Amino acid sequence: MDDRSPTPPAALSRRTVLRGAALLGTATAAGTALGGTLASTPALAGPAGFPSYRYVRDAFAVPLRYNPTGEFIFPCVRGVYDKISGARGRYYLYYAPHDAPGGICLAYADRLEGPYTEYPGNPIVDRVLPTTTVSHVSSPHVVWNASSQEFFLYFHGENTTTRVARSRDGINFTNETPILSTRLVPNTTETSYARVFEHQVAGKNNKYVMLFMGLHTVAPGTRKIFWGWSPNGWDQWQFAPNPLISPSGDGLTDISAPHLLHRNGTTYVVYHGNDGRMRLTEVGNNFDREVHLGVFHSPIASDNGRVASPAFGTDGGVSYMIYEAGPRLDARICIARAV
Repeated sequence: MDDRSPTPPAALSRRTVLRGAALLGTATAAGTALGGTLASTPALAGPAGFPSYRYVRDAFAVPLRYNPTGEFIFPCVRGVYDKISGARGRYYLYYAPHDAPGGICLAYADRLEGPYTEYPGNPIVDRVLPTTTVSHVSSPHVVWNASSQEFFLYFHGENTTTRVARSRDGINFTNETPILSTRLVPNTTETSYARVFEHQVAGKNNKYVMLFMGLHTVAPGTRKIFWGWSPNGWDQWQFAPNPLISPSGDGLTDISAPHLLHRNGTTYVVYHGNDGRMRLTEVGNNFDREVHLGVFHSPIASDNGRVASPAFGTDGGVSYMIYEAGPRLDARICIARAV
């Protein structure tokens, strides 16, 4: 098994299928122009009352200047208009390629729906870190830490290590610090694709939780969702030794790229699986449940068989999902609107 997050089970080899489709602009091949008529998604009843999402546009209307591997994935969008002055746009989109050399990138827009403009100084974090040089850095996730009035950036490099850095302006990040590695989670050979959220769990004396993918050596299944907690989001991280969510509950072998959601007075995790679809599982407010609820979102034709790494936001009372579409190593970032 390679070190990538799940791809559809029809894959014959990593590169045979992963190089097969999903270049920027493939949405137009399905008859949907950027910013034009909405493409319809498969008719799905949203589990737990969540809305269905419909494709609106690709995040970028023009090719990217920095695109060393022909992919741009792992979207994370943050509203910055109420946090910093002199921002380049109301919304900052963080993303990255995965394969070497990777690189944490930034784009911006005045609408959550986009289209987004690439920051000319990308990558804002490269593989040459203050303390070490790694093969690649990827999977950015940014949170605003109100206590310190800073942005915290979580990313991995290598796949065994998740790191955090800090910034006042959301562009210039410093103090890169490793916070998670395989040595901290038993029976794992990868610990990456982390996302961090404000969420308190009873008895943990925490303010933040981290969801991440661990490549687990204990069957059944391989890639699973794990979690950890911290009082401040920067340090004092602790990690549960056992998976929070296992793929066997969905009839899968691999799941990855989790995102925390709240609804109905409880807590859920949405993530993608090796069949190319997103799933939803209720974990409860204290992360003491594992109730698999089924498919959250399925690909349409222009998604080329895979939707993954969802992020969510609301602009003007409208809810959006920002996600990656297409096979890994060829995927692009798309915007969908709740319907």
